[in-house]
Amino acid sequence: MALSTRLMDCCATMLWTMTDAELRRVLLAVLHDPPALARLPAGDVDTLLRVLRRARLLGRIAVQLNDANLMGALPTTVADQLAGAMAVAEARARHAVWELDRIVWALRGVADLRLIALKGSAYLMAALPNARGRTFADVDMLVPEAALRAVEERLRENGWLSADLDAYDELYYRQWAHEIPAMSHLDRQVEVDLHRNIVMRTARLKPSAAQLLAAARPLAGSSVAVLAPTDMVLHAATHLFYGGDLDNSLRELIDIDVLLRHFAVQEPEFWSKFWHRATELDLRRPAYYALRYSNKLLGTPVPARVLNETATGAPPAVVRLLMDRLVPVSLFPSHPDRQALGATLARLLLFCRSHWVRMPPLLLLRHLGTKAYLRYLRKPAAG
Repeated sequence: MALSTRLMDCCATMLWTMTDAELRRVLLAVLHDPPALARLPAGDVDTLLRVLRRARLLGRIAVQLNDANLMGALPTTVADQLAGAMAVAEARARHAVWELDRIVWALRGVADLRLIALKGSAYLMAALPNARGRTFADVDMLVPEAALRAVEERLRENGWLSADLDAYDELYYRQWAHEIPAMSHLDRQVEVDLHRNIVMRTARLKPSAAQLLAAARPLAGSSVAVLAPTDMVLHAATHLFYGGDLDNSLRELIDIDVLLRHFAVQEPEFWSKFWHRATELDLRRPAYYALRYSNKLLGTPVPARVLNETATGAPPAVVRLLMDRLVPVSLFPSHPDRQALGATLARLLLFCRSHWVRMPPLLLLRHLGTKAYLRYLRKPAAG
């Protein structure tokens, strides 16, 4: 509370005059202490709401303010926006739960099938604290690879369809990716992503999907399971730091922060198992980044012995220094009213890195060359 109060008191100018670094500090203050939002000048509140919406965190802040009975202390226009964000989050959560229910119904009778909810769907089904106020764009599930074809066929028979893809994209998903092309139901249009693993087949990291499935925990009253606590955090870390670019991905780092705080209390052996499990699954590097940046940027309490253990997963010093410069700039949303060249460059570099760690060099060159040809050079067929 004291930190956020000082920051708010120092905010005598409008947020649009702030640098991105200053804006990040104010954003962090509000994330740690949501009532600090009410102490901002009206113009600053408007800017910060736009930043929170861009970061997909508006619903989270709205829920926290509503729990604290502070919505009435906010201007009507602000309270209305926050109430709207809560309503959207609640509606999308209902859609996600219903879609999961319909998937289970459609897959009844498929032999030896175990469905594992991933990411936001898992947080919701397990009633984890980061699920409240969260918006859901899709439903992600981990399926045993041996059952994947049968699952896809059964869903297609019951109204789920994939988008039309060209031959190369079909090859990409079927041969190299960790998931098949997304499917969505004809009526509900909720996207369903079926995963065979949590990283691409071509990636340098090689976690065992069988180990993830074996350790998954069933949910009471549901035929859907979720990853074990350590594995859930490791998946969140891998998705953030090895799944793609980090553009506006602050929400994913907050997920990691909330999960670490929650499981440290709810699972007595969580920290004693964490690094061993990261090593066992070949996920030490993303685990290192997750602990480093959640601790540095969000103040996540990580035991000193665990931080010491992460040295075995650290990158070379020059890479670490570069990531320390690029990650915060890329994770946090930029000011909505001006272009930040530094942030754009940081995101571009991390986007390139995301491809580098997911494909070996020759395959990556082939992939980039093919995509460039298909997008820019191939002439459309005469119709």
